[in-house]
Amino acid sequence: MAPQNVGILAMEIYFPPTCIQQDTLENFDGVSKGKYTIGLGQDCMAFCSEVEDVISMGLTAVTSLLEKYGIDAKQIGRLEVGSETVIDKSKSIKTFLMKIFEDCGNTDIEGVDSTNACYGGTAALFNCVNWVESNSWDGRYGLVVSTDSAVYPLLSYFIFGNKCKPFSMADAEYFVFHSPYNKLVQKSFARLVFDDVARNASTVDESAKEKLGPFTSLAGDESYQSRDLEKASQQVAKPDYDRKVQPGTLIPKQLGNMYTASIYAAFASLIHNKNSSLDGNRVMMFSYGSGLSATMFSLRLSEGKAPFSLSNIAKVMNIEHKLKTRTEVCYQILEMTINACEREMLMEHRYGGKDYVTSKDTSHLAPGTYYLTEVDSKYRRFYAKKTTELANGH
Repeated sequence: MAPQNVGILAMEIYFPPTCIQQDTLENFDGVSKGKYTIGLGQDCMAFCSEVEDVISMGLTAVTSLLEKYGIDAKQIGRLEVGSETVIDKSKSIKTFLMKIFEDCGNTDIEGVDSTNACYGGTAALFNCVNWVESNSWDGRYGLVVSTDSAVYPLLSYFIFGNKCKPFSMADAEYFVFHSPYNKLVQKSFARLVFDDVARNASTVDESAKEKLGPFTSLAGDESYQSRDLEKASQQVAKPDYDRKVQPGTLIPKQLGNMYTASIYAAFASLIHNKNSSLDGNRVMMFSYGSGLSATMFSLRLSEGKAPFSLSNIAKVMNIEHKLKTRTEVCYQILEMTINACEREMLMEHRYGGKDYVTSKDTSHLAPGTYYLTEVDSKYRRFYAKKTTELANGH
């Protein structure tokens, strides 16, 4: 008999322990005050130092998840990776992560990398779910890793238009969106509220109809360009936004865009904030990526049994502690790290590069974190794991 109610049993999240406040970044970039904090709705931005990359972050997250949930590495039968930060165009990130399982004697794990902009993580998730629901399933767990490192040129923003199947806003208790920046999440949810009004859904109250009804005569393109509609719909949507969406915005607002991991970081935020009251609730998830791939799907949450309970997932992720123990840098230090020119030179040197050694400075990393040590003349990448003994240096 095919398995029923296939879903997510456990989650772990890792992000770099270095960050900068968005208002500091406004000063650094020389933009108007509030452009990032109000205009984009962001609070903080995380960034990798030279010793971390998508592979080291994946190694750290996978190792931590297996250890904290007490999962034997031999119990994993499929490993899917979603990423758009491709380091090697022929060798997958999954290949590097397999070292964890090879050391435990498990070399029989299906799965590959999925690359399609920010949608890759959702594609990887669906691949695992479909495997478990198929005749190919061998009874073991599927593991999904979403890992990316976002790099933007200065003053680079996003344009997004979405199209989804009609449904009522009353169909779910919570909504989780892919989040390049928080203001887009606010606009996306407000658009869903307007769509309910436009199709005269039975759940729409009279106040919303009165305020948004005059805009329903606009053609599709006109409605997307109307600033008056945008403003009015956000005002109407705000009470529901605060209740249904805001609990899932913590990490994206604190870290910035995470590409494939963005929507799942938002989902982790929801579990962190509301885990004690989520049992039986439905969450609508909207994932999309450049290249016109998008899916809206829903999850029905269940408290479950330890170690796979919602309360234990929140405990394992330990999000509040991870955010509070980050190292905040001033923009002078950031300038040396991600200044446009310096950053492009560093990325050009690293991306597809070979024959270099990193500083191996792990003073800012927590014990148990993986880090890049070198890339040799044959393009082989080498990683090490920081131990407790190395807590005060490298």
